[in-house]
Amino acid sequence: MAVFFWQFFFYSFCGFLLEVAFARAIHSSKRDRKCHLLLPVCPVYGVGALAILALPAAVKASPVLLFLAGAAVCTLVEWCLSLFYERAAGVAFWDYRALPLNLGGRVCLLFSLFWGLLSLPLTYGLEPILSQWAAAIPAAVTIPAALFYLGDAATSLFLLRRGGTEALRWYVRFIPSAAR
Repeated sequence: MAVFFWQFFFYSFCGFLLEVAFARAIHSSKRDRKCHLLLPVCPVYGVGALAILALPAAVKASPVLLFLAGAAVCTLVEWCLSLFYERAAGVAFWDYRALPLNLGGRVCLLFSLFWGLLSLPLTYGLEPILSQWAAAIPAAVTIPAALFYLGDAATSLFLLRRGGTEALRWYVRFIPSAAR
């Protein structure tokens, strides 16, 4: 179970880094792209990664099948988490309505293809290394980290319900306006 937590956490953090890089590349006005109050994470990536890792070995053995299944399973995860954030927190972290072939703005073909592409380096590159690292982390570290994560998630959910995504951007008052 501890390995699953670290996989989820690591891939949520990697997703945050991807989101920040993407926001900067497209010159988005909202450049931080995190989903929690304190931790720099985007949980949709962690859940998506766990869904990819749960695919059958025969699927993961074929890059073509992995691409297709990774795109499909992560699109489903993205759809479900979009609904969760809308209903539980009253926010939408993403909206694809401006892109072609979208379903209610929650998912779209372009980002489904990105999910499929991301499933390849995750499965063939990152995961073999990460699973070894995660297995070596002692419970004395994992339990407090998991509790901190859960506390941050609960606090974030509460704040999102009260103030939208801006409620998570407490740190912007410490950043000079030119660097925002």
